[in-house]
Amino acid sequence: AQFEESGGGSVQAGGSLRLSCTASGFDFGGWIMSWHRQAPGKERELVAVISSLGGTTKYAESVKGRFTISRDNAKDTVYLQMNNLKPEDTATYYCNRAGVGASIEYYHVTEYWGKGTLVTVAS
Repeated sequence: AQFEESGGGSVQAGGSLRLSCTASGFDFGGWIMSWHRQAPGKERELVAVISSLGGTTKYAESVKGRFTISRDNAKDTVYLQMNNLKPEDTATYYCNRAGVGASIEYYHVTEYWGKGTLVTVAS
């Protein structure tokens, strides 16, 4: 599996960004996908998960009501719309795919990671 993230940048608090992740090397439409982030000096954390057909989503409490995950299976792409950004959202954002046997409730990912895309939110 391979992942290529894009769309990051620098914004002021309260601003918006839309991240994209194009995946390859597997049947994209058959897998749960996710977004993760890693802030400087912190461990990588799960931000949002979306089912294979897009009908079910799950979010970290810290981003609920502000971030929206979506996907376009025809384009092998998953998106993360981020609104009302806060300085604490500053991080490198990554996407990944569910590991074998994972579900949205019991979620784990593959060992493969892309380069990520950096989001910086200024106060």
